[in-house]
Amino acid sequence: MSVRSYLLMAMALFIWMGCGEKKKTEETPNEETTAEAKTAYFDWEGANVYFLLTDRFNNGDPSNDVNFDRTNETAVLRGFEGGDIKGVTQKIREGYFNDLGVNAIWMTPIVEQIHDGVDEGTGYTYGYHGYWTKDWTTLDPNFGTKEDLQELVTTAHENGIRILLDAVINHHGPQTETDGVWPEEWVRTSPKCDFQSYETTTKCTLVANLPDVLTESNEAVSLPPQLEKKWKEEGRYEEEMAELDAFFEKTGHPRAPRFYIMKWLADYITDYGIDGYRVDTVKHTEEYVWEEFEDVCDTAFAEWKANNPSLVLDDAPFYLVGEIYFYSINTGKYYDFGDKKVNYFNDSFDALINFDLRSTAEESLESVFSRYSNILNGDMDGYGTMSYISSHDDGGPYDKSREKTYESAVRLLLAPGASQIYYGDEIGRSLIIEGTQGDATLRSPMDWKMISNSSETQRLLKHWQKLGQFRNNHMSVGAGVHKMISEAPYVFSRTYTKGEYTDQVVVSLNNPGDKEISVGTVFANGTALKDAYSGQEVEVKDGKVTFSSEFDIVLLETLNP
Repeated sequence: MSVRSYLLMAMALFIWMGCGEKKKTEETPNEETTAEAKTAYFDWEGANVYFLLTDRFNNGDPSNDVNFDRTNETAVLRGFEGGDIKGVTQKIREGYFNDLGVNAIWMTPIVEQIHDGVDEGTGYTYGYHGYWTKDWTTLDPNFGTKEDLQELVTTAHENGIRILLDAVINHHGPQTETDGVWPEEWVRTSPKCDFQSYETTTKCTLVANLPDVLTESNEAVSLPPQLEKKWKEEGRYEEEMAELDAFFEKTGHPRAPRFYIMKWLADYITDYGIDGYRVDTVKHTEEYVWEEFEDVCDTAFAEWKANNPSLVLDDAPFYLVGEIYFYSINTGKYYDFGDKKVNYFNDSFDALINFDLRSTAEESLESVFSRYSNILNGDMDGYGTMSYISSHDDGGPYDKSREKTYESAVRLLLAPGASQIYYGDEIGRSLIIEGTQGDATLRSPMDWKMISNSSETQRLLKHWQKLGQFRNNHMSVGAGVHKMISEAPYVFSRTYTKGEYTDQVVVSLNNPGDKEISVGTVFANGTALKDAYSGQEVEVKDGKVTFSSEFDIVLLETLNP
């Protein structure tokens, strides 16, 4: 029996959560809505994840906008803009995420970043994005405090939302005059990866000035002197070293570089109860590292649940979703380095980010939906993927000019697998910002005034909310089996069964005006249904429903689930 299987069985002994289907949320969040969200049936394979750059989403505390004398002028959108953890918590409380049907939030790394900046050809840049770690053990004050993080996780769980942080193991931040490079027994500073083979992708630096952690090493190393000095100045050296000693004694792992970092990342699980990690740059690290990381995370999550039974959201396992640049669901479980194929799913990742959906503009919805369903319910059964239409570092999104914002929502939120909304997808936030270089153009601050000042933006947001809530209310949408019922109008069903829980829906697209929709064998004659998009109630007669609606989208669910 695997470590994960054993831990899940152990957790099941003391965790119980109702599996009733979540009812649609009200437009204005209330206590009843929150209670329903907390008890909704959930499966990571059908999750609706909202991905945000912590610094660019919402500024909840302007007093923390400048730290470590980060006052140099930067290139356009390459400095800190003020977004923070408190800003995310504020929007959870306002019901923004519940209204979108979001059941998990993925945030860019919030650990302390290098204090200085660098210019790597795209203009002077600070570590606003969170991927330039200086110290894994503490938060960057630009993002907030540990108290802010605890409040975020607690508030999210109260609203039925899970929190994913971003894990970086294979590198620390660039070397600057202020931020030195760690010792050579910890990191390599050359050669630069050329990505032509497994070795030239793993045993190398991702870019020129990004020290690569020796994740392949099993040699015991001492704490980097930079951290030793820092911790002593902050008055926490003895405490941190005692925790490290306890971790290595308990696990039996060698005091090798990767296990230090795994311990530091696991602390955010045991201390705060986060629900998962999105793991950065997966293919640049040996695959066994992720198997070890999964064990460390599962153990930490079981420990947190055992110590905090009243705060447990549900019995879902700790979630690991990996980023392998250009991985496609079409390749199944394997990623091909050219000279070696690696399966990153077995005993490590629950899902990988799918780079395919954003490239399907010329492909019909049926072609995409049926293909994804066949793969996820075939070779990848039991594992998942997370698709997106735009992201923070993909210069070729589905709709960069934001001309197909309504279609984007349909393609993303009705696609089999987990979905990843990138902050601002739902309001058409521009991905083309004048004066930017590189991926900075994808990372403008969330424009909240667009919502309050534009009726068209409000209409678009409502469209995303209806589809998102439908996905959240029905695990069959993302985690179920897809079946086309008719081609014209385009009608399909999704059916999901797990244990004693079942869920089924029927969706019709491109069907304006008067509608006669076949529901196949999904719903029996006489069944009362509701169109979650228009709000109309209908009854199945002769295997069909008939009604009129101004919308060309129909989302059929049982009226009294």
